[in-house]
Amino acid sequence: MNIEKIKKAKTKFIGKEIKYYKEISSTQDKAKELVNIPVKNGTIVITDNQTKGKGTKGRTWYSSEGKNITMTIIIYPNCTIDILDGITIKIAEIIRKVILNLYGIKLQIKPPNDLILNNKKIGGILTETKILKNDVQQLLIGIGFNVNEIEFSKETIDIATSLKKEYKKEFLLEDIIINFIEELEVHIKEKVNIS
Repeated sequence: MNIEKIKKAKTKFIGKEIKYYKEISSTQDKAKELVNIPVKNGTIVITDNQTKGKGTKGRTWYSSEGKNITMTIIIYPNCTIDILDGITIKIAEIIRKVILNLYGIKLQIKPPNDLILNNKKIGGILTETKILKNDVQQLLIGIGFNVNEIEFSKETIDIATSLKKEYKKEFLLEDIIINFIEELEVHIKEKVNIS
């Protein structure tokens, strides 16, 4: 993973600080540890090898080493919870737009948080907030997206896929991440006016 390349994204705050781990149990769990230090707004927690990735409803998100995008973005939005209504679907729409713009590949969205390609799951989004009264103190955006994965378990081989599995070529993780965080920052700043 070329972390310096990601840091050069055309963003003001998302991805300017990156906590990279070669191997970690869960970027979402690590983000929950870091968020109270606190780290800089827009910090990305990212790994090449996530051993106990978290999906929704307590499910595990499996990912081979160095093949996929497994990351969590830490945002201090300083807004009321209603401002973030529909944020998970919006993030899915941003990923869909990025993949279409980069590769001409059309993903579908399965509410509330799944990305689908050829009727199989290719990605998921996990958003978690910490709220004080009605104000959002923290927003954690977890992204799991299968890019170059070719190994799938017996349980997932018929229901999961990746870009490489479908199109038989390698894709650059960094290009997807950079385009995603650039689009995400535009949306976040419009919603919560982070300077």
